[in-house]
Amino acid sequence: PQLPQTAQVKDHNVIFKDRCCFHRSNAGETMAWSESVDTVLANKDGLAAFRTFLKSEFSEENVEFWLACEDFKKTKSSTKIALKAQKIYSDFIRADAPKEINIDFHTKTDISQNISEPTLSCFDDAQRLIYSLMAKDSFPRFLRSEVYKELVKKHQDRNEKRWLPFL
Repeated sequence: PQLPQTAQVKDHNVIFKDRCCFHRSNAGETMAWSESVDTVLANKDGLAAFRTFLKSEFSEENVEFWLACEDFKKTKSSTKIALKAQKIYSDFIRADAPKEINIDFHTKTDISQNISEPTLSCFDDAQRLIYSLMAKDSFPRFLRSEVYKELVKKHQDRNEKRWLPFL
């Protein structure tokens, strides 16, 4: 069953709270990536593989935007908040941005109107839309992709060699 959007955000926030995004993966974790896009985004190897896949589909701006938003939300200094917000806006949101993401007109307009006085939550709606797009659209294709299949095989082979040193 699909969770209400607020529950999805809470689950997402719980998953990423106090969690380092760059830990080593093993074969079990590689297989676990199929459970959710969160497990892929939280793992260094998973993120790299997902990025490679998105690049092959010409949609890597989605994960780059999502990561930029995650970094932005950790910003403490009000000066840095303004600078980072402007960078995210010019890279991903404004019309003809070099990495323009595909978001609806109302979300884009809201951000454009509020970018002069940004808050740490100013990109939340856009980030939710992009996360949803990745989770519902890109992620299922990623799991069927050669990029994912090769990574799973590589981890399985590595695991077998660890248990069978004579190979």
